[in-house]
Amino acid sequence: MIRSIRGRLLLLAAVWLCAALLGAFLLISSLLRDFVTDRFDAEAAAIADSLIGQLQVQDGAVTLDDTPVDARFLLPFSGWYWQVDAGDRLIDRSASLLDGRLSGPAGDFTGGAGRDSDGAGLRTLRREVTLPDSEAMVAITVTAPMDQIRDSLRQIVRPLAVALAVLGLGLAAASVIQVTAGLKSLVRLRVDLARVRRGDSPRLAMPDVTELRPLAAEINGALDQNAVLLTRSRQHLGNLAHSLKTPLTALSNDLPQDHAGQALIARMDRLIGWHLRRARQQGGRVLGQQTPIAPVIDDILLVLRWPMQDKGMTAQIDCPPDAAFPAERQDLEEIVGNLCENAVKWGRSHLRISVTTGATLRLAVQDDGPGLPPDQAPKALARGGRLDEQGPSGAGLGLAIVADLAALHGGELLLERSELGGLAAIVDLPA
Repeated sequence: MIRSIRGRLLLLAAVWLCAALLGAFLLISSLLRDFVTDRFDAEAAAIADSLIGQLQVQDGAVTLDDTPVDARFLLPFSGWYWQVDAGDRLIDRSASLLDGRLSGPAGDFTGGAGRDSDGAGLRTLRREVTLPDSEAMVAITVTAPMDQIRDSLRQIVRPLAVALAVLGLGLAAASVIQVTAGLKSLVRLRVDLARVRRGDSPRLAMPDVTELRPLAAEINGALDQNAVLLTRSRQHLGNLAHSLKTPLTALSNDLPQDHAGQALIARMDRLIGWHLRRARQQGGRVLGQQTPIAPVIDDILLVLRWPMQDKGMTAQIDCPPDAAFPAERQDLEEIVGNLCENAVKWGRSHLRISVTTGATLRLAVQDDGPGLPPDQAPKALARGGRLDEQGPSGAGLGLAIVADLAALHGGELLLERSELGGLAAIVDLPA
C-alpha cells in the first residue's frame, strides 16, 4: 500500500490517464476504421453504378457499352476487380482479373468477405439488377483489396498513437507539476512546524490554502494549551514547594544548630528540591522558545560572585553573542546554574565556560578541581543519581538535574577530564 500522498495522487492520475488515453485511442481508431472502410466502399459503389449505367440490351442480349477507365483495374492481381455476368454467362470483366472469375452469394451485399486467387482478402460489393426488355438477372461485382484498406488505416492510426502518446507524456508532466504545486503548502507547513519546534517561531503562520487553515489553527491551539498547562503545572509545583519548605524551615529554626535533626532536615530539603525539579522537567516544555545564552551566563556568574571571590576564582567566558538555547530561560538557568555552582564548589582558582554552535549546540563548563573519577561518572549521571553527603553540601544533585534536563531536550550530558585538570561537564543539544 502506498503511504505517500504524492504517490497516491500520481498513481490515481496515471491510472485515470492511461484509461482515458486507451479509451480515446480505441474510440477514435474505430471511427477512423469505419471512415476508411466507408471511403473504399463508396469508390466500389461508384464503380458499380457506372457499370450499371453502361449496360445495354440488344436483341435480348445484355452488353456493356463502355468500361471504367481506372488504372487500378488494369494491373493484374491488384485486388481491384470488376465483373458483370448474367447467370452463368460472363458479360465482361476487368483486365486485372485476367481469366479469373468472381463469385458470391445471390443478392446485393456490401462488405462481404472474399478471397483473391492468391489468397489475399477482398472487400466485395455485389449488386443484382434486372434491365428492361430482358428477363436475365445481371450481377455486378466490384472488389477492393483488404491490404490497401489496412495500410490506409495504419497510416492514420500510427500518427494518432504517437499524438496520444505525446499528449499522455504532457499530461503526466502536468500531473506531476500539479501534485507538486498542490502539496507545496503541506511542505511549507512542515517547515513552519519544524521552525516552531526549534524555537524560531512561537506559532504556525496561517497557510495560504483554505483546507490547511483549520489544521494550522488546531496546532496553534495545541501549542497554546501546552503553554497554559505547563504554566499551571509550574504554579502548582511552586505552591507545593512552598507548602513543604515552610514547615521544614520552622523545624530548622526550632531546633538548635548542633541538633542531629538539622542534618536530616537539610537532607529532606534537598530531596524535596530534587523531586520538584524532576516533576517540573517531566511536565514538558513550551515549544517555539529561544533563549539567548550569554545573558543567562552573566546572571548566573553574578549570583556566584561572592563564592568565587572567597576562593579567588576567575571566570573565562567564550560565548557567541547570537548563541541561543532552544527552550525556556528557566531550563537554561537550571543547566548553567547547576554546572557553574558545581564547578565553583569543586574548583580551585579557575572556571571556564564555552559555547559552540552549529549542527549541535555545545555548552561546556570546566574547572581546575579534583575532577570526577571515571568509575563515579555513571553514578552521577544515573537517573536519580547518588545523593551522598561527600564533599560540599548538595554534591551530586546538580549533575543529575542537568542530565535529566539535557535528555528532556533531546541532548545528553558528558563528563570528561578538563584541560584545566578538573571536571569538564559538557551538554550537547540539537541545534
